[in-house]
Amino acid sequence: MRPLLQTRSLKAGYLNRAVVQGVNIEVWPGQVVCLLGPNGAGKTTTLLTIAGELTPVDGIVMFGNVPTFTPMDQRVRRGGIGLVTEERLVFTKMSARDNLRVGGGSVEAALELFPELAPRLSVRGGMLSGGEQQMLALARALSREPSLLLADELSLGLAPKIVDRLLGAVRKTADTTGTGALIVEQHARKALRYSDVMYLMARGQILLQLPAAEALERLDEIEETYLHGTSETEEDHIERLRRKNKKKAWRRLRVRERELVRLSGKLASTRSTAEDDYYLGREQQRRAAAMARRKR
Repeated sequence: MRPLLQTRSLKAGYLNRAVVQGVNIEVWPGQVVCLLGPNGAGKTTTLLTIAGELTPVDGIVMFGNVPTFTPMDQRVRRGGIGLVTEERLVFTKMSARDNLRVGGGSVEAALELFPELAPRLSVRGGMLSGGEQQMLALARALSREPSLLLADELSLGLAPKIVDRLLGAVRKTADTTGTGALIVEQHARKALRYSDVMYLMARGQILLQLPAAEALERLDEIEETYLHGTSETEEDHIERLRRKNKKKAWRRLRVRERELVRLSGKLASTRSTAEDDYYLGREQQRRAAAMARRKR
């Protein structure tokens, strides 16, 4: 038997800057693997790279012991990958039944997983509750009988009872059909109860790999050591790089202006270096305030 998924020394990120590096993960048939870590550890980046949304900076992703370089749509449509993102990806103006059909899944198989969706099949996706939307997204992915499920933050903003239903459906599918699952979760205790293996990520690297049962016994120690607080987020990486490039561009502009003054003897700009620094500071404050508002 071969693993469904392998990553070998995977390095991935944004704008050719690695956010995660040296990531080695395996998922076997019928196995539920949870990827834990603090906010900004690089979990979503890893999942999106495996799904094909992001191109690896280095390393390889292997499905069934075969390296793959296809984009995400082909991995989902033809590669036997089921994907559930944290945005849920429900078509809000289509009925729940049509949401299942458009994903190529079986309505009957979806209702076997989540019978509570039966009376809601004719309701538009946008009128469903958050829990029902997440059930619909997961049912659509699992009803296609994928060989591998990739799920990002199934529990985000949902009641504990709904979270148990979602994770229970993943566990049931893995046990009955042999589907492997890689789930990214914030709720460590719940995720470990339904998982076989845990990978712990922090600052873009896998720091710990344990059987889920052992990780559950050591959860207090793991939370105290690794899961409290946050890492630098991916958005922070991008913003820092943007500010750095902006500052470099302004410095190049000042150099050109000074050269024009030297060659022509005419004043090319009325701005002083102090004014440039002032405008840069204002821009940084504006961006920092916008980021703070998004995090509320």
